[in-house]
Amino acid sequence: MTTITLFSAPCTNLSFSSPPKRFRFNPQSSAQLSPTSSSPLQNPSLPKTGVIVIGAGLAGLAAATHLNSNNIPFVLLEASDAVGGRVRTDIVDGFLLDRGFQIFITAYPEAQKLLDYQSLNLQKFYSGARIFYDGRFHTVADPLRHFWDSAKSLTNPIGSPIDKLLIGSTRIGVLSKSNEEIFAAEEVPTIALLKKLGFSDSIIGRFFRPFFGGIFFDPNLETTSRLFDFIFKCLALGDNTLPARGIAAIPEQLAARLPTGSIMLNSRAVSVDLVGSKTPLVRLQNGDVLKSELGVIVAVEEPAAVELLAGRVSQVPKKPVRSTVCLYFTANRDQIPVQDPVLFLNGSGKGIVNNMFFATNVAPSYGPPDKALVSVSLIGLFEGVSDDELVGKVIEELSGWFGGKLVREWKHLRTYRIGFAQPNQCPPTDLKKNPRVESGLYVCGDYLTSATFDGALVSGRRASESLLKDRTLTPSS
Repeated sequence: MTTITLFSAPCTNLSFSSPPKRFRFNPQSSAQLSPTSSSPLQNPSLPKTGVIVIGAGLAGLAAATHLNSNNIPFVLLEASDAVGGRVRTDIVDGFLLDRGFQIFITAYPEAQKLLDYQSLNLQKFYSGARIFYDGRFHTVADPLRHFWDSAKSLTNPIGSPIDKLLIGSTRIGVLSKSNEEIFAAEEVPTIALLKKLGFSDSIIGRFFRPFFGGIFFDPNLETTSRLFDFIFKCLALGDNTLPARGIAAIPEQLAARLPTGSIMLNSRAVSVDLVGSKTPLVRLQNGDVLKSELGVIVAVEEPAAVELLAGRVSQVPKKPVRSTVCLYFTANRDQIPVQDPVLFLNGSGKGIVNNMFFATNVAPSYGPPDKALVSVSLIGLFEGVSDDELVGKVIEELSGWFGGKLVREWKHLRTYRIGFAQPNQCPPTDLKKNPRVESGLYVCGDYLTSATFDGALVSGRRASESLLKDRTLTPSS
């Protein structure tokens, strides 16, 4: 049994009279850089590049992608052994284990511009869910994609027929708004919005809490209504999917398009110094120093950014972090109750499981041909509960869902405890924050936009655009 615990925590403009030429830059790994014996402020021979991007998660990769498309030289520093940040996949005994419950929605607008969906080989979930309530499962389905399933669900106890009609009217409402209108709209907690729209307590408790609570890692639905409307719109327009090679295929695709040698792994930045606001320096944990000629983009999680940029960015009011635990189990293919690519939700209001699904039903490539992979998600970190206790509780709970004879044959594969799964975006929020700290220094990450894959990609683009504007570098045509 393995457990993985993941935590985080004005200048001279350069102008070009003609389109900037492409620079060739092939940085060494941090292990190859020569230690600087003299003060880095006085050393003219420091390794240098146009832009230094710190953090190779989705935001940092998006920033690097836009710099590259504008022929701006850069180096992308990543503290860990691979790109992706929170969007990582591990291979264990032939299974693909995403680090936590992560689903990719195909209607994300920024992702549609940046990613090659065909190459990702996206595998679709059923457009709806099965909800465990009152000892049995009930289906909630998208009426435009599964009409008969939706019609049969009108009288089930997961909300009233009026609730189902309200889902339709809410869908029409969000589709009538642009994303800009959604992110600038007046906001309330999602729970307040749902009540204002007229949804009953039954459908809020049995569907919205486990479904959107699982997306936001927020069972109380205190997350801003702006994010709810954006996700609801994307769900209406697109599909829930998994890349066939794991969720890490998304950042890996972005990284593969960048120039060879432009990404430095195992290179943790510990400080950023702006020397006279002209030549920012980035010091690495091993003592090496890199010099930027154009600026630095900090693309790490908000707590890490506050620490890295001590004194330059203000500490935001503390909100409870969004944490999750994800447990994986293996089983023989004949030891699982369904073959459908459907998400199961806990609508009972009891127990610790929020949602689960059989990953190999969605994407068979997530496991060996004769094996099934079971993914179970809990909201919160459960710090006072041991790994063995969690496994026992989950097995007992799911035995009540699918029968003990099947579930007790499942074998625990790995547990991920993710301390910082997502930024807390309860009101008040500003989902269009300025990425510019000062000229030459910029930040990006989903905490500046929406706490989604798409928000991270958007923030990376905005940071690079802000840098280019400051430096009056005209994007290439």
